[in-house]
Order: sequence, then C-alpha cells, then structure tokens
Amino acid sequence: MEKCLIRHFPECGYELQEALNALATNVAFTGRQVRRVMVTSSHAGEGKTFVVMNLMRTLARLGYSVALVDADMRRSQIRGQYRLQLPQGKPKGLAHYLAGMCSAGEIVYETNIPNACLVPVGQLVKNSLQLLNSPRLGELLDSLAERFDYVLVDAPPVGLIIDAAQIAMKCDGALLVAQYNAVTKKALREVCRQLPVSVCPILGAIINKVETRGIESGYYYKKGYYYRYDQYYGEADPANGRGAKRKGLFRR
Repeated sequence: MEKCLIRHFPECGYELQEALNALATNVAFTGRQVRRVMVTSSHAGEGKTFVVMNLMRTLARLGYSVALVDADMRRSQIRGQYRLQLPQGKPKGLAHYLAGMCSAGEIVYETNIPNACLVPVGQLVKNSLQLLNSPRLGELLDSLAERFDYVLVDAPPVGLIIDAAQIAMKCDGALLVAQYNAVTKKALREVCRQLPVSVCPILGAIINKVETRGIESGYYYKKGYYYRYDQYYGEADPANGRGAKRKGLFRR
C-alpha cells in the first residue's frame, strides 16, 4: 500500500476536540451494522470536509481502523485544504477506479495518521453522476467495510447536485452538517426528501459554527466555536428533550 502524507492538519482546541470525541462516540454507538457513513450538507461551505476529516482522525485515535473516501468528485476540498502529498507521477484515485482504469488496491493510501487510510478523488470530473452510477462504487465500499471498522465518505452537498443521493444508496447511514443560523428548515427538509432515507437513514446532524456564549446554558461550553452533534431535528425525543428542532438551532 502506497503512502499519502497529510501535511496540513491543524490541532483542535479542547472544546472542539471534546465535541469531536462525542461525535465519534455517537457514531460508535450506532452499532456494528453501520460501517459505511456518508457525510454531507445541504449547501457548500457548511464545513462537511472539516467534519469528516476530523471524524476520521478522532476515530483513528480511539483505536478504530478508518478509511475515508473522497467522493466530492466535482469540487473536492481535501487535497487542497489538507495539502495531500501523494506519490510522484500520476497517482490514481476514485475517479480512475470508477472509470475502470485501475484496481481498488491502487487507490487506497496509508496516511501519516495511525489507523487511517484515504481514497483521494484522483481527478475532478464533470460527469461524476455517470461514474457514481457504476456498480464499482458499491463494490469498493463493501470491500473497505470488510477491512476497516468504519468507512467515511465525503459526499457533495445534497442541495446542489444529485450525486449525494446516489452515494447514499451504497451507505449504511448519513451525517448531515448544518451551519448554525444559516441553513433553513426548508433546506433540511429538502435534503431529507432527496436522500433515500429508507435505504440510508440520517444518523444525526452536526451543528457547525455555533457560538456557545449566545445560546442556552445546556451546551457543553460557554465560549468559542465547535461542532455539536445532535439527533436529527425532525426526530426529537420527548423523553429527554433532545433534538435540534426543540433547541431552535435552525432558521425558519
């Protein structure tokens, strides 16, 4: 297995790392039947790539083996933001595999994070839906799920293109990243309408860019920004009062 160096991966502050630990723990409690987890959002810029990269690192630190698949084939952010250093030449990635140009073994790279491997996008493409329709995507995720404890998929935003819905059909569950006080309830309901939730249930929502000083005291910390995990806003549990809908985390 060839190696991929992640050259830019800032350390998180205490509050943020604790929130990521809580997120990783919640993912682990979903059960062993949930192995392939897609991370998406309703719009671009809500922080899904940040969440999925840090979730990968946090799960790996907790001792789980993790593979991250970069499936945002039209507008991938991972290679640029995290300064991936791939082997010299023309390294292959997901696009090459889905096009039948290489085998699955050629696109899985060991990273400098212990227990974590990465499948880079390889090459940005405009006809991504045509490639994602290939049965090779499901075969890849299945083979990775046999080798790793968790397979995370960085998917495109649901509200922009149909790619995420296609990817969801090959996953066991989805995490939805939503920017606090920016995304609307209508947009989130549209995400739920587009995703095949009967096949790929929404596991929860990660509320992003929350300034905790301005909201209720029940949050973990009183200042700074962090990523907060909660169950899906439309499924609040009346027994314990949890759920983003009850807390008013989304704009109308």
